[in-house]
Amino acid sequence: MTTVHNTTPQYPFTAVVGMADLRLALLLNAVSPAVGGVLVRGEKGTAKSTAVRALSALMPAVDVVGGCRFACAPAAPDPGCPDGPHEPGAVEHRPTRMVELPVGASEDRLVGALDIERALSEGVKAFEPGLLADAHRGILYVDEVNLLHDHLVDLLLDAAAMGASYVEREGVSVRHAARFLLVGTMNPEEGELRPQLLDRFGLTVEVAASREPEQRVEVVRRRLAYDADPAGFAARWAAEEEALRGRIAAARELLPDVVLGDAALRQIAATCAAFEVDGMRADIVMARTATALAAWAGRTGVEEEDVRQAALLALPHRRRRNPFDAPGLDEDKLDRTLEEFGGADEGADGEDDPEPDGPDGGPDGGGPGGAPPPKEGGPQESPQPPGAELPHQQEHQAPQAPEAPQESEQSEPEPRPQAGAAGEKPAVGAAEPFRTRRLDVPGLGEGADGRRSRARTAHGRTTGARRPRGALGKLHLAATVQAAAPHQHARGRRGSGLVVRRDDLREAVREGREGNLVLFVVDASGSMAARKRMSAVKGAVLSLLLDAYQRRDKIGMITFRGAGADLALPPTSSVEAGAARLEQLPTGGRTPLSEGLLRAHEVLRVERMRDASRRPLLVVVTDGRATGGPEPVARAARAARLLAAEGTASVVVDCEAGPVRLGLAGELARELQGTAVTLDELRADSVSALVRTVQGNRTDHANRKAA
Repeated sequence: MTTVHNTTPQYPFTAVVGMADLRLALLLNAVSPAVGGVLVRGEKGTAKSTAVRALSALMPAVDVVGGCRFACAPAAPDPGCPDGPHEPGAVEHRPTRMVELPVGASEDRLVGALDIERALSEGVKAFEPGLLADAHRGILYVDEVNLLHDHLVDLLLDAAAMGASYVEREGVSVRHAARFLLVGTMNPEEGELRPQLLDRFGLTVEVAASREPEQRVEVVRRRLAYDADPAGFAARWAAEEEALRGRIAAARELLPDVVLGDAALRQIAATCAAFEVDGMRADIVMARTATALAAWAGRTGVEEEDVRQAALLALPHRRRRNPFDAPGLDEDKLDRTLEEFGGADEGADGEDDPEPDGPDGGPDGGGPGGAPPPKEGGPQESPQPPGAELPHQQEHQAPQAPEAPQESEQSEPEPRPQAGAAGEKPAVGAAEPFRTRRLDVPGLGEGADGRRSRARTAHGRTTGARRPRGALGKLHLAATVQAAAPHQHARGRRGSGLVVRRDDLREAVREGREGNLVLFVVDASGSMAARKRMSAVKGAVLSLLLDAYQRRDKIGMITFRGAGADLALPPTSSVEAGAARLEQLPTGGRTPLSEGLLRAHEVLRVERMRDASRRPLLVVVTDGRATGGPEPVARAARAARLLAAEGTASVVVDCEAGPVRLGLAGELARELQGTAVTLDELRADSVSALVRTVQGNRTDHANRKAA
């Protein structure tokens, strides 16, 4: 089910406890959809979805042309509507729809599908609308938007930007209007959106569960009351819901009269420049948000506090320079910028303007769920139990790239207290990351779309044709015509149209790139513990993590030292989590290489059962030494052969340093039937020869075995 129907009353928006920034961002988009939607980031279980779904009940109802599948407005129907042209007739008055886009939806389900068989045989554009058509003039909600396939995100955000959806299939084109309020929610622990996609969301808010006991008690109390009697609970909040619904309508009506003066525009431009955001979209979104804030407050002039609040909502996600940067703003810097470029406008909404109405029903009327306008100190909360107020959105500073450690003892970072075995050394910072060469998995996969290894994908270059497996994907026109041509006489063809049957259809076979599971096995033993050396190793792993982010991989990390191996990071799409684990990694103790490899074998076995189509790439970062336990070298070799026997593609990053090299990492790579590269060869700009895939070594091994 993708379209939400209110068979059971939604949890009331006004009953949501706390989360002032989230509620304000949603309401501003309800007032002015041109703001561009909301991206809600937060940990699991923080009522992100509850608040978004509750918003639909507050949206004003819409008039649509009766029988139109694309929700055309009777007063101004879309001239290009596939169901048009519309004659004056029945008008349908219906609530605003909220449509949910499932993470696993297909492209045809999102944008719609053309009946290619009828298009070829009858020349008819038989179009089945998708979710974008259902969401027109409503809300499109994407839960876990960071897990949505990249090509679906591209289609979604393009439609949101252009206000229209285009479907192109072998020269047959259909266009329809698609203007909607886009809301996405995500848990950053499961991976980030690409920066260019983050930029397409108008506003972003961070949500977290309150640590105040009284507020948590009130959340539980209200939720239990709703679960026990949804209709009764909704009825108790009906008056507040109606008041907030009226306030949204009043703000929408006032919005065209709001004046954005030159002083506010200067502050907006100066703020975007001061925080070095890319492009001009941030300036435009801030201007629209500040205007909506003024309308929400019942004013016809934009004030400095509106600009400040707009910056806090529109800029944090646009400041990221790499995936390890945390979104956020330096609020002291923001205040200094606003003060420097502040100044009154002549003719702007002045001090003689009447104060907005109070809480008895005017635009500033609150009620328990209404979010009052921003005043001194930021947006006010609705009345809640004592202690239920949420603090203002916390400041998040983007971390600076760590400096490479120096030789001098004075320049080393301050030791961090670590609990562990004797001889353990504290964690050191990573060297500056660099651009790495691409490491591929050999062969042709069929995994999720990505940018690493060759695979059969829904997008890419066409390499052949085949009969459809289930629903028709991308049509291969030439192969379809070729299959249908020999049967035209037997099918009684009389006119110019081609007689096509279902069995004639052929879909294109395409080759692109897939994302892989990159599992890091990192040696953190005493042999790696030299501070400068470990800093370089961490810098290399950090670089590979960044490369995995850019290539849409899942990542996992195993570390081994002392007596065993630990799964420091279960397979995830969050490279930020990998970078955090790496930063905290101490070193010391023996080198249980075999334990690290055996743990990798177990992790890959489990992941293979979860997602058989995602092929793994094992990256072992070590100097190749093996100590501890009986026959450590022989046991490590047996573990490596176990991985090789299952066809696991592998790369060994040789961290051995010094003038005398034992070549142990190379021996390990041969046992794994993989490739060994040095830290220097890992760099994309290195002049050292590097086999760019692991295919070469595996082929050589097979040839030696055959000989």
